[in-house]
Amino acid sequence: MLQVKDKGPAWQQIMNRSTATMTYQAWRYEPETGPTAYCSRTVTEDVTPELMRDFFWDDDFRPKWDDMLTYFKTLEECPLTGTMIVHWIRKFPFFCSDREYIIGRRIWESGRTYFCVTKGVPYPSVPRHSKPRRVDLYHSSWRIRPVESRKGDGQMTAVEVVLFHNEDMGIPREIAKIGVRQGMWGAVKKVEPGVRAYQMARKSDAPLSRSVLMARINTPLSDLGSLEIPSDAEEVATKTQGGFPWRWVIVGGAVALACGLDRGAVSKALIFGVARRFGNLGKRRH
Repeated sequence: MLQVKDKGPAWQQIMNRSTATMTYQAWRYEPETGPTAYCSRTVTEDVTPELMRDFFWDDDFRPKWDDMLTYFKTLEECPLTGTMIVHWIRKFPFFCSDREYIIGRRIWESGRTYFCVTKGVPYPSVPRHSKPRRVDLYHSSWRIRPVESRKGDGQMTAVEVVLFHNEDMGIPREIAKIGVRQGMWGAVKKVEPGVRAYQMARKSDAPLSRSVLMARINTPLSDLGSLEIPSDAEEVATKTQGGFPWRWVIVGGAVALACGLDRGAVSKALIFGVARRFGNLGKRRH
């Protein structure tokens, strides 16, 4: 699906690395306007999708493996849907000063597959400051599912995480690309040791963090069935579908709209139009 494109540029593979128990691939897409988008696929051995879901959602544990997160606070949460609004401050390397994020997030599920959607949202009660600079355009969502181990034993004991990410950090695109390229593998290599430490920590009797409890409140993906698809969606999708090449990413965009997280430049017509187009492609292949 990375080869799907309109008349614009294709997705470019920028990394293909592995360790003894993890493989990592990454692609980059450069639209004519807006920030660069990134997709990655990580497969980690000997872990469950439920633990990986909790791992990425657990803000209390994250600073132990993600040294860029210097501050976090939960602003709002909904115990019925698991929706959260969190306040983050992240420290960046030399090319960028610290950045502030107000993130809405929620998890959908289909069997043991989890669609984790996070999106920058307005939050007037947290005032803006000159430093750290607030990032308004932020979208980072991932699909987590069990896959067959590369050990060749036929067991579904590995987990695949497919990530779609883009954000406007307020710096020139070329500088941002250099920073991402220089820091990508170093950041990725920290994830697996973090996962292993998290596995060990979860074996103790320590109480679960509030964010993990919220991560376990998931919405069945079938709930999207009642959403209306605008009549003009097909035309809009035809013009712009190259920026959203993976079917699950479109589902992620749709659920973001469903829970009121998507207030950016991507229209409902685009999201649902592309969702319908890719849905039809999937049906024809079956």
